[in-house]
Amino acid sequence: TSALDTSARIREVISDYKPAKPYPENGLAQRLKSVAQLITADLGARVYFVSLGGFDTHAEQKGAHESLMNELSSALRAFYNDLKGHGLGQRVLTVTFSEFGRRVKENGSLGTDHGAAGPMFLVGQGAKGGVHGKNPSLSDLDQGDLKHHTDFRSVYTTLLEDWLGWEAQAAVGGKFTKQNLLG
Repeated sequence: TSALDTSARIREVISDYKPAKPYPENGLAQRLKSVAQLITADLGARVYFVSLGGFDTHAEQKGAHESLMNELSSALRAFYNDLKGHGLGQRVLTVTFSEFGRRVKENGSLGTDHGAAGPMFLVGQGAKGGVHGKNPSLSDLDQGDLKHHTDFRSVYTTLLEDWLGWEAQAAVGGKFTKQNLLG
């Protein structure tokens, strides 16, 4: 009955939800709106996951990438404006990541191929602003790929231990130095 009760509560929250600020009509924004609905319901979940596909830009990258970054930016802005309007902005930290980076050199199709290294964005009142880690060189490459300078597992360690209060070692497969990412 607990699952049925939770399901009924989710349906109620979603049908009664009034965003504090409007969301754009794009897929990511609508998924983040659903997350905001669940956060306001305070059902006890600590982590939510949504995705934005389309970053596999092997051809005609410029327009596609610009559109994707606009969707990401407008969706995150709406999400945080909504959370702040509900008095919940300080409780949420959003982290973006990708399973692969892009190569530096453009290919023959005006795109880029799979590469190594890539940025992670932390968004929210709990994040310390600015660029963390060393910017990769665009000329000192490893077989055409950027050289990463920050192991993503050190970022995950920081978030798991300092934001969520969970032990990270088993999840990240070892002990990694925390980063100064949270304000």
